[in-house]
Amino acid sequence: MRWIVGISGASGTIYARRMLSVLAEYRPDVFLDIVVSDGGVRVLLEEDQIELGKTDCVEKLSGRSNPNAQFHSNKDIGACIASGSFKTDGMVIVPCSMSTVGALASGLADNLLRRAADVTLKEARPLILAPRETPLNQIHLKNLLTLSQAGAVIVPCMPGFYSRPKSLEELVDHMVMRLLDQMKIELALSPRWGLSNE
Repeated sequence: MRWIVGISGASGTIYARRMLSVLAEYRPDVFLDIVVSDGGVRVLLEEDQIELGKTDCVEKLSGRSNPNAQFHSNKDIGACIASGSFKTDGMVIVPCSMSTVGALASGLADNLLRRAADVTLKEARPLILAPRETPLNQIHLKNLLTLSQAGAVIVPCMPGFYSRPKSLEELVDHMVMRLLDQMKIELALSPRWGLSNE
């Protein structure tokens, strides 16, 4: 199994970091290709005090080493994930900024993150978008609808409360589990409805 993980410049990089950490710990057999937009680099610095350099990016993002994960520069439009002939199981962008949503909805592929997402759509592979913005205006909603109609799955970062979370970490785990479900990677990070409430 091989997934592309994109991190764009919306608040909520905690979701991406937790996903990468969980995959490194529990599913190191899943190959990961990671790309961070320029906006994502800035949000990581502001929210998480993580400064991405040219090395050790995987460890900085996930908090642990993962030999099956590789980091790609957003400027490297010729990276393997920019080609449809490079086989992946799909791509998830978490968090997904409205700027990224707008670019993808209009077919703009001017950097690696956007190109990889565009390739994912054209190859009819799963593209999972986790927008983290509120409120949403009509342009945002139209762009999300356009992407949904093109085959993307929209998974807004809206954690549930039926599991009675007691911490921020439990809220994040619930959302990460829902994203992993869409990726066909089943990990019980949070109670599931009907199983925990019997």
